[in-house]
Amino acid sequence: MEMVLLQLYKECLRRAKFVGHQQHNTALLVEMVRQQFKKHKHETDPDKIQKLKDDAARGLINHMLYESEKMSGRKFSKSA
Repeated sequence: MEMVLLQLYKECLRRAKFVGHQQHNTALLVEMVRQQFKKHKHETDPDKIQKLKDDAARGLINHMLYESEKMSGRKFSKSA
């Protein structure tokens, strides 16, 4: 499980750097990711850990979808 968390953390940092570079706020976004992971690093409840992982993964997926839509000009998700 630790390896999965490390991979998720690295991917979140990578995405934060990518978005930050585009928006000129890299340091802020990277620090936000670090703070969130640090805030929850001592969590032991498996259900809470799973929810945190799911939330982070959902955020990454949403960002990848957004970038894909931007690049292709196609809408992959329904607007609310």
